[in-house]
Amino acid sequence: MLNFTSDDFLDDINFGMPESFQLNNELEGLYTDIPNFNNQSELIFKLAPVEENEKFVSHLKDNKLTKKLTDFKKGTTTLGFVYKEGILIAVDSRASMGSFLGSQRVRKIIEINDYLLGTMAGGAADCMYWERRLATWCKLYELRHGEKVPVSAASQFLANMITQYRGYGLSMGTMIAGWDKREQGLYYIDDDGTRLKGYLFSIGSGSTYAYGVLDTKYRWDMTKEEAINLGREAIYHATHRDCGSGGVVRVYNIVPNAWEKIIEAEDVNIVHDQLAQAKGLYDDGSETKSFLKS
Repeated sequence: MLNFTSDDFLDDINFGMPESFQLNNELEGLYTDIPNFNNQSELIFKLAPVEENEKFVSHLKDNKLTKKLTDFKKGTTTLGFVYKEGILIAVDSRASMGSFLGSQRVRKIIEINDYLLGTMAGGAADCMYWERRLATWCKLYELRHGEKVPVSAASQFLANMITQYRGYGLSMGTMIAGWDKREQGLYYIDDDGTRLKGYLFSIGSGSTYAYGVLDTKYRWDMTKEEAINLGREAIYHATHRDCGSGGVVRVYNIVPNAWEKIIEAEDVNIVHDQLAQAKGLYDDGSETKSFLKS
């Protein structure tokens, strides 16, 4: 069994990093006085008490008695794209528990620090735990080096941590986005440790519907207002067609070394009415026209 205490992350800033990304340890011991992180008896990350932890989930899937335990029914829609003036991140807010709705107000955009954002798709607990770990590491990097961690390095560190638990049952499909002094960075990271840099991603059960809108209307030279409307519309269409997506639309925009909250929480039903009226599907919001004319 592998046991990692919280001190593994605090005492060794290279924890989970390949040699090419490792940093010097000239300030060793700087973080030993940070409160609430040094009680090893309480803060221990334990794995399942079985042999071959990395094959634990595959064994469950192969056993007829436990196969359904791994049949997770979940849904969401998250998206991000890079454009001329920034990086637009938009998400829905529905959390599902099998065929039941767990919540309609989940915050699927995680504010890692004042210039980095992360998204969650898959297991909410997995995404929140590991992205908060990433936030801790980013803060330690700033304290140690006196500068902000590059977006590429932050995304690589998250991928490295997740890779250690490949096959252990994590469920994650995340994006890490930020605009540092070198680049506009948008990265996709999943529970297999896959890390991809790109200009446009949509993740979750509603992503196919969101991609339909994004692929049709996305342009690099969009204005900020056009980008906001595109992200909002793509999330709405996904929530309208995908039963695993819904709730409210949240939109953030990333500019150099900062992010800004554009839409805190807009009900998708309100967006539906607005877009329907704009298309001429409603006369006055109550009488419906023929959809064949739309």
